[in-house]
Amino acid sequence: MHRPHYYDEHDLGRFGEVGENAPELAKKFFDWYGAVFADGALSAREKSLIALAVAHAVQCPYCIDAYSKDALEKGSDLDQMTEAVHVAAAIRGGASLVHGVQMRNKANGISM
Repeated sequence: MHRPHYYDEHDLGRFGEVGENAPELAKKFFDWYGAVFADGALSAREKSLIALAVAHAVQCPYCIDAYSKDALEKGSDLDQMTEAVHVAAAIRGGASLVHGVQMRNKANGISM
């Protein structure tokens, strides 16, 4: 089967297949994953927004699709989701910039 690109949105529905050759490990992962996203100190809706932001930070198209849908289903609106993406972008951009201190330290060490 020829695929025009690497990402295929239908593959998200096949996520469970990753456990076919290691079912015990997959069960542990999926049990833990489910527990992580259950209501706790944070609501499931808040966790979904966090997951959506992280999905953008790590640039996982499958996660972006899954948590866009999940956040909407859990009662988030597009304004909240967009703000979460901006938070992720700010953290990612800030992380790049703060490494400039490391660059400056190295450059100053070499030039002295």
